[in-house]
Amino acid sequence: MVARLLKDYFLLAIKGMKNRKLRSWLTMLGIFVGIAAVVGLISISNGMQTAIKEQFSQLGSDNVLVQPGSAFFGPPGTSSGLSKVTNNDLELIKSVRGVSDAGGFVFKTTKLEFNDKVKFVLGVGLPSDEARKVFGTRFDISQGREFRKGDGKVAIVGNSYFTDETLLGKTIGVGDTVSLEGQDFKVVGIRKKLGDPENDVSVIIPLETAWDIYGNKDEYSVLNAKIQQGFEPSDVASRIKDKLRRDRNQKEGEEDFQVQTSEELFQSFAIILNIIQAVIVGIACISLVVGSIGVMNTMYTAVLERTREIGILKAVGAKNRDVLLLFLIESGLYGLVGGVVGIAVGLGMGKTVEFAASSFLGSELLKASTSPYLILGALAFSFILGCISGVAPARQAARLNPVQALRYE
Repeated sequence: MVARLLKDYFLLAIKGMKNRKLRSWLTMLGIFVGIAAVVGLISISNGMQTAIKEQFSQLGSDNVLVQPGSAFFGPPGTSSGLSKVTNNDLELIKSVRGVSDAGGFVFKTTKLEFNDKVKFVLGVGLPSDEARKVFGTRFDISQGREFRKGDGKVAIVGNSYFTDETLLGKTIGVGDTVSLEGQDFKVVGIRKKLGDPENDVSVIIPLETAWDIYGNKDEYSVLNAKIQQGFEPSDVASRIKDKLRRDRNQKEGEEDFQVQTSEELFQSFAIILNIIQAVIVGIACISLVVGSIGVMNTMYTAVLERTREIGILKAVGAKNRDVLLLFLIESGLYGLVGGVVGIAVGLGMGKTVEFAASSFLGSELLKASTSPYLILGALAFSFILGCISGVAPARQAARLNPVQALRYE
């Protein structure tokens, strides 16, 4: 009996929406714009978090990163001249209990010349000995060879130079010669594709050669410590920090360096993404507020237009709760249909951004990732929002006096 009544209520609500098609679509406009924005932004944000996690997985979870810089000297990885990490720090880190090996690399904006074209890219100085292995698979190559001990002016170029001739007029292959900071380097390898535009157009050279052309010999941009099995990265990170602090004669909280596990670094990125997502979604929710006001306004109008119908329903035995439920279902359907359209538009927005990023920026970090929970949550939220928006008009309809309602013109 209850199921039949609910079915009848839904059919009546749908009939009412069909009879006012233009008004219904205008009412749902604010709902589906807001839902589309929320779904699209959350799906892109989730996709970015997944892609970033994949990037960090290539480095591995058993790593501790040491970088120059602190709250007093700028962001991690930067150096103010007062803040730096050196060979001395590297040797100290290697002696810390729980560290199996450690290595460092340098990076700097570099002038690349090829085919009479100039491009400023990320130049990376990477060790040519066993220390290179501590960096995981991020510097693996797809063609050619890796650096050998004693290599001088040789380079490994990012994958985009090998696949995209629009960057420098023609592609770069193994055996070609490029100019870095005015000096000729022979290309011996092509880096594997990472999906990160900056790294896919970077150029890697031997560490000793980088020191020669960049200066600041024996200084590093990043030190990486590999953790022995059985040790917690966070515990080893604390020991590294204590040892470096004592060596530099610095107090806790006044360090001019940062020590982070790879998991902590990923969490830092995730927190930033979540904050950005929360702010943008909060802005998008403004349209949902506008949409809910639109639903409320439409339902108040519907109550006025259907006053005689309400009177007839009550005259044949409908109770206040029946009228209340009827109008709540109708307002909920406005939200639900708006949610369905919004989800479809939002998913389309996410995939469009993903396609544009891949096609025009060469980035695989901007991916749209959607879960069933996101879709079901958006549907439930839009239906509940519609119902809440219709509470006041539904209560007004339920309280109508049947005699007065039948006399309403």
